[in-house]
Amino acid sequence: MPSADTRDHLWIAVGDIHDEPAAFHDIPELPQADGIIVTGDLTITGSVKQAEQVMDALRSHNLPVWAQIGNMDRPEVDTWLSEKGWNLHTMIRELTPEIALFGVGASTFTPFATPSEFPESAFAAWLEQSWRQARRYPHAILVSHNPPKDTACDVIPGGVHVGSTAVREFIEEAQPDICLCGHIHESRAVDRIGRTVVVNPGALAGGGYVLVRSNAGQLSVELGQLADR
Repeated sequence: MPSADTRDHLWIAVGDIHDEPAAFHDIPELPQADGIIVTGDLTITGSVKQAEQVMDALRSHNLPVWAQIGNMDRPEVDTWLSEKGWNLHTMIRELTPEIALFGVGASTFTPFATPSEFPESAFAAWLEQSWRQARRYPHAILVSHNPPKDTACDVIPGGVHVGSTAVREFIEEAQPDICLCGHIHESRAVDRIGRTVVVNPGALAGGGYVLVRSNAGQLSVELGQLADR
């Protein structure tokens, strides 16, 4: 592994874009960013054409963009992201020689029969496979469209927790530094599972985003909110 990079870095994470990337351009920290992380749901049941329009808007800032499908994106979007070299789903991306970024997109089953839904067993297998590589790094950031179950980040109206048990169990065992999630728009929150900070920024159109910082090799996260949304 290359020598440690202790410079300060900033990455901006967003999710649940749903064909509406315009708010992204108003994020005030954007000029200082080193890259963009998308937790999932580029579109609303969209195919590659819609996903490409969203990615073009994000990539217009001349920054690296790593993205993955959410449950609302069609499976062909996953293939297209891989072909472009941008995919996070089941992939490991090196943010710095000290920090691994790895992802699981899509979601567990919902009542709405959205295009990309899978059983908990699939998420458990994907996470185990990815962790074999990610664990080699001193620090790791998990990007999971599905929030882990029983946190402040997976609650729908009525107080029901609808997150993934597989993601929860993985975090309890592996303890990555950060879990960036999405999917449940109304659960914009920060929580913890052991030493892992879990963050759901909510939908981008609502003005939610996350700042991920590495300062002198130490990771931190902060919820951001555009004031006019």
